[in-house]
Amino acid sequence: MAATPRGSSPVSPDSRPRLTVLSGPSGVGKSTVVAHMRKVHPEVWLSVSATTRKPRPGERHGVQYFFVDDEEFDKLVANGELLEWAEFAGNRYGTPRKAVQDRLEAGEPVLLEIDLQGARQVRESMTEAQLVFLAPPSWEELVRRLTGRGTEAPEVIERRLAAAKVELAAETEFDVTLVNTSVEDVSRELLALMKVL
Repeated sequence: MAATPRGSSPVSPDSRPRLTVLSGPSGVGKSTVVAHMRKVHPEVWLSVSATTRKPRPGERHGVQYFFVDDEEFDKLVANGELLEWAEFAGNRYGTPRKAVQDRLEAGEPVLLEIDLQGARQVRESMTEAQLVFLAPPSWEELVRRLTGRGTEAPEVIERRLAAAKVELAAETEFDVTLVNTSVEDVSRELLALMKVL
């Protein structure tokens, strides 16, 4: 066993929280799991994304999102200040790198809830991150969740189901898979993986 160098941090790398990334197909319940988990354990820090979209009524800068214009977002990308970023529905969203690193260095558990594209970018830029895939109990259940609202046009549902198939096929790229049969159970398992419990 290697000796610990003098002046090193008293927190061993094994006990220090890792960045945890939660991803999975649309409709699997990621936001519901995260909301439940943070209600029970508010000390889990959920990263606030930067976005080029305009604030909606009631949204505050630095709370729901950091609202930036296209030029500011371009600078964040060019300067390597985002861990990951993606474009969705004509707007860009990204995770500020420094805030995540500061929290991790302070020994706080950090959670990112992002899409597959973002999870892949984090894996490239932060190899020590723990990638958790949230899977539905079955394909039929995911179809039920995606079509159950009855508010979307058939072609929108078809697009979402096609995207879900691609996302499900990427499960093997993740370190751990949790099956969302119960929000409470998945929250508990996720907290244990994050070493919060």
